[in-house]
Amino acid sequence: MSGQPQLFPNPEPAVRPEPEDRGQPVGQQNRKTAPIWLQRLSLFVLVLFCVYLGILVTVLPWWTQMWDRNMFILARPWLASILHNGAVRGIISGLGLLDIWIGISEAIHYRDYRG
Repeated sequence: MSGQPQLFPNPEPAVRPEPEDRGQPVGQQNRKTAPIWLQRLSLFVLVLFCVYLGILVTVLPWWTQMWDRNMFILARPWLASILHNGAVRGIISGLGLLDIWIGISEAIHYRDYRG
């Protein structure tokens, strides 16, 4: 034993762990779930948002008044040359279809979480 003081005098933790509930999986003991109506409302808002945004992103590149005559795009010729390409329009429309798919998939695979 050297003459140095002990750096960690108490190896025991200061806070004792709470007893575990054996009926629930680890990490789920003290978790409270949202009410069912709130879960369903949030699902409705998510699906509505995804479908609305998906339709907008799918249709917007092919709407000539909004896409071809857009002052933001026309003010930047390098951006206009990219965004007026048919392949880029198709990619953007594909992202809109993917967004619609995500919204419908969330609605189909929905499950209530009861606490």
